[in-house]
Amino acid sequence: MIPIDSVTSDEYSNQTNNPSHSQENRPDKPEEACGVFGIYAPGEDVAKLTYFGLYALQHRGQESAGIATFAGTTVHLHKDMGLVSQVFNEAILQELPGDMGIGHTRYSTTGSSRKVNAQPAVLDTRLGKIALAHNGNLVNTVQLREELLESNCNLVTTTDSEMIAFAIAEAVDAGADWLDGAIQAFHRCQGAFSLVIGTPVGMMGVRDPNGIRPLVIGTLPSNPVRYVLSSETCGLDIIGAEYLRDVEPGEVVWITEEGLASYHWSQKPQRKLCIFEMIYFARPDSQMHNESLYSYRMRLGRQLAAESFVEADIVFGVPDSGIPAAIGFSQASGIAYGEGLIKNRYVGRTFIQPTQTMRESGIKMKLNPLKDVLAGKRVVIVDDSIVRGTTSRKLVKALRDAGAAEVHMRISSPPVTHPCFYGIDTDSQDQLIAATKSVEEIAKQLEVDSLAYLSWDGMLEATGEDKNSFCSACFTGNYPVTIPEQVKRSKLILEKAGV
Repeated sequence: MIPIDSVTSDEYSNQTNNPSHSQENRPDKPEEACGVFGIYAPGEDVAKLTYFGLYALQHRGQESAGIATFAGTTVHLHKDMGLVSQVFNEAILQELPGDMGIGHTRYSTTGSSRKVNAQPAVLDTRLGKIALAHNGNLVNTVQLREELLESNCNLVTTTDSEMIAFAIAEAVDAGADWLDGAIQAFHRCQGAFSLVIGTPVGMMGVRDPNGIRPLVIGTLPSNPVRYVLSSETCGLDIIGAEYLRDVEPGEVVWITEEGLASYHWSQKPQRKLCIFEMIYFARPDSQMHNESLYSYRMRLGRQLAAESFVEADIVFGVPDSGIPAAIGFSQASGIAYGEGLIKNRYVGRTFIQPTQTMRESGIKMKLNPLKDVLAGKRVVIVDDSIVRGTTSRKLVKALRDAGAAEVHMRISSPPVTHPCFYGIDTDSQDQLIAATKSVEEIAKQLEVDSLAYLSWDGMLEATGEDKNSFCSACFTGNYPVTIPEQVKRSKLILEKAGV
């Protein structure tokens, strides 16, 4: 257990030596956001329920995990580097009693991959302790950090999440109650933030005015009704909670023994849900817009086939995220669907470097081609995105080595040309292959017979929602929240160079 009053910047100052952070080992995808979970359920084993909620959200971040529980005014906290199942066991969960649990599983965006940066962030205030779990990324961190340091806040970590917690604590210490203090702090934050916040008297669920990152509310079948907050509905399903609704953009829900109260703290909410949540990040069994994302991704595949049909013998997806779109492509094109790649589901993110021979063999440690299925066949391989192109090229080579006669690649999203500043690690712009090369040039580099991306209009039309209600800045460069020049220059290399 980590005593919450003894976490210091010196104690955990060493960087983790994680080879998965090297360019060679990183997946050719936008890296995950984070997962947040909260439950207010007196009489229930909230630590164990929070554990399973985080377990269902593991795909959103695999670097660290943490749970804070509230037993009256006492907060119990455990967080560490690693997967949820590595950080927690039965003995640890038994040391986390309470009526409310706040959980987080992390992929680092702002703040390096260190134990001290793991969440929830826990701070003292005049009204007791606060525990905060954050999904997203602020864009005004430099300004906010300077303001907090001027107020003599003792920042321990390098995360924007801790800054939000300190902003709340500052307002509370100045005389505000929990709700007013939190709302004052939210007005100081710019960017993407979906938050689950625990206090001695209740739990909050919050989304920024654009609702860039998701957050849903669920209920447990109990009397009185008890409430659950989760980044996705799959976190509700695993513990038997029923989906109630989304937390709305610019809304804070305040959950106490009295029940759930709603406050719209932003007067100008404008929904801009990250479209990549629907394309890739969220689990296919999670619900958005009253349907599973599996259904949406199949529609993407059908639209992709309509836009870029090619004669072929078999179509298959890159496991697992490309499979629903590949099925849709097969349905619309009439090309037989099959499995051309088998995924080793027990590899995960290994901390052991592969040998030089293994590195040269490409991606077979995680994906292995079926030679007898591919031999002599014209294949269509469907994936959800290409970021750098490194893994995709290795994959194409593996398919050709397995005997594929033709390899046609289809991508169920448009070309990623701009970095994300709202909680997704997509590299600086010069690392994005589609920012520097045309589709024809990318096809040549990947050594495919043909390459086609889904159109921007096709991607948004498939949602069945208002096209203006999504953030698609990674495809267009149109950022819904203004990016400060200092932050913009760190990633928008090509625009600075006039490319």
